[in-house]
Amino acid sequence: MESPDTPSLAEQISAEIDPLYRFALSLSGDPSRAADLVQDTVVRAIERQDQYHGGSLRAWLKRILHNLAVDRARRASHEMVVERVEDLWRSDDYTVDTADVVARIADLEDLRDALESLPFIYRAAVVLHDAEGHTVAEIADITGVSLPAAKQRLRRGRMMLVSALDEKSTARSRALHKGVPMRCWDARQHISEYLDGALDESTARAVEAHLAHCPTCPPLYAALVSVQNRMDDLRDPDSVVPPDLSDKIEAHLSGAG
Repeated sequence: MESPDTPSLAEQISAEIDPLYRFALSLSGDPSRAADLVQDTVVRAIERQDQYHGGSLRAWLKRILHNLAVDRARRASHEMVVERVEDLWRSDDYTVDTADVVARIADLEDLRDALESLPFIYRAAVVLHDAEGHTVAEIADITGVSLPAAKQRLRRGRMMLVSALDEKSTARSRALHKGVPMRCWDARQHISEYLDGALDESTARAVEAHLAHCPTCPPLYAALVSVQNRMDDLRDPDSVVPPDLSDKIEAHLSGAG
């Protein structure tokens, strides 16, 4: 049982608003989006306070804010990709080089690369229908969406896949990478841990061999190093919560206290 002198969870959250806002501002780069993230984080924390079992309250709140930011970024990214491709297909001037697309899909690796570039929900619709043989009604049932939504996902997925396959960069990239040890992604997915010195010796040597021969990855690695060194400057210890956000947060917390 809590002591009468122990601050309530609402009071403890109130004391974390400034560092939480600075974290949100670093993630979003926009004061308005940061304020929205903090406000939604507080609401979510109050709604789920039974899930907080002690430990670092700041870490728990940052986890909530991080998950909210990821969800928003994912939705925004998907929307931008879909809108870009649909804008292309809406234009009477847009077409593709059929011979180039056919040549690319002759190589299943090219097809897989293009498919992996699609946002997941559209990729799933195409795979379920065109690779697994499911009907659109079955896709709707499997993915838990309406029949019209399943039809829309399949249509959009197919359009995005064809547009991705028409881009000629992959073939040129393959020519540049002939004889390079490891595929770029196989190396790039380890680069962060390599940067931190956290790889086992064998994998680290393989990454180093790739970096020694690859024409495209060394600049990426150099950029990662530079960005990592610069990231610390993003955190502004003097950032303060806007007054209107503070008022809204206190209203939420007062109602929960």
